[in-house]
Amino acid sequence: MTHPHAAPAIPEAERAGTTPARTPLDVLHGHLDTHLEATARVWFRRALDEAAAHPGTHGPISVWELRLAEAGRRCGGRYADAARVLILRAARADPESLARVYFQGTAEERRAVLHALPHLVAGPDALPLVEDALRTHDTRLVAAAVGPYAARHLDAHAWRHAVLKCLFAGVPVDEVAGLEQRARADAELARMLGDYATERTAAGRPVPRDLHRVLTLTGLNDPTALTDPTALTDPNVPASTDSGAPTPDLHRTDPPGTDGSHRPAHPHGKES
Repeated sequence: MTHPHAAPAIPEAERAGTTPARTPLDVLHGHLDTHLEATARVWFRRALDEAAAHPGTHGPISVWELRLAEAGRRCGGRYADAARVLILRAARADPESLARVYFQGTAEERRAVLHALPHLVAGPDALPLVEDALRTHDTRLVAAAVGPYAARHLDAHAWRHAVLKCLFAGVPVDEVAGLEQRARADAELARMLGDYATERTAAGRPVPRDLHRVLTLTGLNDPTALTDPTALTDPNVPASTDSGAPTPDLHRTDPPGTDGSHRPAHPHGKES
């Protein structure tokens, strides 16, 4: 995958969302302060203070890296991703530090790194982490990889394949930040979608409903390209709805269909 020199601008409407990657950091912080139980809130504030006092990497493992590992147990699964993103921000984690956490961490820590990218990395330096996540079979990582950072920095070829990866893996295309803007008038994406639908049909397999949605977003939907979309729709994949706004959940992390972590346990014996 190549790294573009200029990333497409993503409208504010595309950046707003319900994951830590799409939520302003001050909103995340306020939400945790409001919703964490007293003991967890004390731990969270101390973790932020420690990270701010000792930013960067120090020796084999920094104190804030240990706090990343503890976040799941201390804050609970619902709030762990947001807590980890805020700890990474407090530690002023640069691309090198983020890569260290990503490649040495658990699946949960890797997901938090991906959510943190649009908040912490202005340029394309962290694209190797996105590319790695898109090669996995962990749908949680794939979903986190196609957030606002990928929307801004993946080139057209890589981005199209990321969309196809979501369709193949069963990750809802609602997870793809900037989808409407980047899909518009993309003839190559429309061709790839048509080819994928043809392959599925030839194999006697249903075409995911999200494929029809993305094809429509291109504005290049050829009604002869797909055979009877209704008959070929996968009943196990819920239809995407465009009416109304989704119910906000600032700490939703696991889209359906996850198969768990593909990595071994953390080499430092950290818990999450």
